[in-house]
Amino acid sequence: MKLRILLVAACLGLTACSSAGSQDDGTHTIGVANFLLSGPYFSGMDKAIAAQAKKKGNVEVISTDANGDAARLASNVEDLLSKNVDAIIISGGPLESAPAALNAIKQAGKPVVLVDRKFATGEYTSWIGPDNKAIGVQNGQFLAQRLSDGGKVGIIKGGPADNTIGLARTEGLKSALGTAQGITLVEAPDFGNWSSDGGLSVMESLLAQHGDLKAVFCENDAMCLGAQRAIADAGKSEQIVIAGVDGQNEALKAIQDGTNYLVTGLNDADVIGSKGLDRAVEILGGAQAEKDTVVPSPMVTKENAAQYYDPDGSF
Repeated sequence: MKLRILLVAACLGLTACSSAGSQDDGTHTIGVANFLLSGPYFSGMDKAIAAQAKKKGNVEVISTDANGDAARLASNVEDLLSKNVDAIIISGGPLESAPAALNAIKQAGKPVVLVDRKFATGEYTSWIGPDNKAIGVQNGQFLAQRLSDGGKVGIIKGGPADNTIGLARTEGLKSALGTAQGITLVEAPDFGNWSSDGGLSVMESLLAQHGDLKAVFCENDAMCLGAQRAIADAGKSEQIVIAGVDGQNEALKAIQDGTNYLVTGLNDADVIGSKGLDRAVEILGGAQAEKDTVVPSPMVTKENAAQYYDPDGSF
């Protein structure tokens, strides 16, 4: 990784230098344990962490990918600790808990910052992420106003069934739309697995059973982008509007361009990733970190999409 150049340069003038850990010049090494990098949101966050470290100029990042395997995540954490990293950032994705990883970090006496996902159990130093239910609520309120005459709204969930992030987003949507007059909610029977291809497939199935849909909500933008393709292929772009979550660049562009993709709730991987790196560095500098930090998730529509769209962003 390019950031290793910093440590190499620091070592050149020393008689001895460890491969990782804090250096005499104030350089820190931070490990990033990713549960999976296969989705654009999580890979975007990993890139944002690395980019923020590069901006600081005195931080090395060592990033790992467990490819969706909890045991491998724990193994990756152990490997990072063996390299004497100063702190660890965990991006848990859909993982609900990681007791082995958190216990190992605690025993090593290192700080751990959770980004996006807050685990259901275990001790951590600090967490930075969104209020997922609030995002669902604001999407539901938007659709309630848009569908003032009522209509059928499809819901595409990411899965698995116990994923609290997706559940919170859908719960928020339902709380806003459940009492709206004339609105009928239809949940897709299959999961879209948080991917564009998954959203496409599930949307095709939804349309086969509910050709009269007026709107669709997806638990993330990637699935909505796939759903948008299925809706277009079915010739129903004028009939069905789309609401997503995350603020993925492709979704922001679609909203900005005035397509049937009307709204998303910003859960910016660039912002959360960079803030996670900043938080870890602050802790290493001796700061008393806030335990839980909720990152604002403004509603993005055509009126303000240009404000958030960044073609050069990581996500």
